[in-house]
Amino acid sequence: MTKLPQEIFYLATRTVTIDRHALCKMLAPHERAFIPCVQSQPSDASGDPMSASQSIDPMRVTSPFDQWRCIVISLYMTLVGYGVLVGIPVISSAWVNLLGFSEIQVGRVAGADLGGLSLGAFTTSFLVAKVNRRWLAVLGIALAVLANGLCIAWIEYSQVLWLRLLAGFGSGIYTAVAVSSLGANSKPARAYNAMLFAFAFSQALELHFLPLLSMANIYWVFILCFLFTLPFIGWIPSGIVKGGDVTQTLEPTSDKAALDAQIPKYVPWLCLLAMVITYINIGSYWTYIELAALADQATPAWTGKVLVWSSFCSIVGCAFATLLSNRFGLLRPLLVALFSMALIVGLLVNGITDSTLLVSVFSFNLLWIFIDVYQMSIVANIDRVGKYAAMIPAAQGLGQIIGPNLAASLLAFNLGFSSVFAMCLGAALLALAIYAAMFVRLRKTIPAFAYAA
Repeated sequence: MTKLPQEIFYLATRTVTIDRHALCKMLAPHERAFIPCVQSQPSDASGDPMSASQSIDPMRVTSPFDQWRCIVISLYMTLVGYGVLVGIPVISSAWVNLLGFSEIQVGRVAGADLGGLSLGAFTTSFLVAKVNRRWLAVLGIALAVLANGLCIAWIEYSQVLWLRLLAGFGSGIYTAVAVSSLGANSKPARAYNAMLFAFAFSQALELHFLPLLSMANIYWVFILCFLFTLPFIGWIPSGIVKGGDVTQTLEPTSDKAALDAQIPKYVPWLCLLAMVITYINIGSYWTYIELAALADQATPAWTGKVLVWSSFCSIVGCAFATLLSNRFGLLRPLLVALFSMALIVGLLVNGITDSTLLVSVFSFNLLWIFIDVYQMSIVANIDRVGKYAAMIPAAQGLGQIIGPNLAASLLAFNLGFSSVFAMCLGAALLALAIYAAMFVRLRKTIPAFAYAA
């Protein structure tokens, strides 16, 4: 009888949700000696027995990042932090129509804003494991609110350019805290899927209501959304584990640790590089799609409706992304999604009509969700500490600054919007090539990671 409970306990400890006390009820009294932490009642610091409500069951300890408050506030912060990114088509049009910026200047300003996002997130990636996350979030809020407030008073191109860089930097700090908190969840793919599901609604709201507002009121919307975080700032885990905390991050299983040790150090950096290239495509396309459609044969009223309603393709994307990853893993569906993305952005190289706009924009939103879920989940599978997860907004923002600026340069050379979409096509294919090469190599050396869901 001595071997059976040892085997049961070994299997039980492979899953962090098992209750050791419940396991003991299934065993005979003489067998319970093999199950630690249940032979005697726990004691507090004074040596007195602790009550049932005070006792800490090690196998019931969960990560603070799995708590619903943390998930809710992190989801909200990602929606606000990425607000400019998802609303950039109508914000770009507002800069043109309300402030008189040229199409080239719009690319520069959008690149500054989203480049600031990248810089802020990159900076945060080195601080997130050492500094209280709540203070980082407060710093990001302060910078974003200050810059957006100054944008209301200062409207010259040169002033707005630098202020959007500062606003983006604050948003990057704020967003990196949220994204790394979701990545620290015990089920990061599900957490990121929930984030992108919520984007379907926030994006639709932005694309519908922001065009109805003045430029000053658009900035006020962002200011109020940032400030709304402050009453709930305590919902963000500090990231600093205290000895007396009942909740703390559990150590990975030996299998997980062994798998992590096999993954070459270049893999997370290669994933982040591919993410930058992916977002060169996404940033260029999403910044100029409305302006390009209005400059071509698409109907203005139709263009606005397509942009709003295409946002709900994200819901379909979230549902299918989870189903496909459960069946085929993360890398293989990502390759198909990137190939499809290349086709639908290339569709606009020869011009935009109402029908091609509908097909391209709806497909773009669907595939954007697919690609984001898979890319972010791959990085989270590599990194449980949060360093690389915090760099996700940095990679996205870097792609966003490179993409619109490259597109603006193409327009400055009078190459037209067709050249912009040709560049998007090339970026999607380059990202596809990087992930394909990584998959081919890893399926031979580390198949458990290559096929991981």
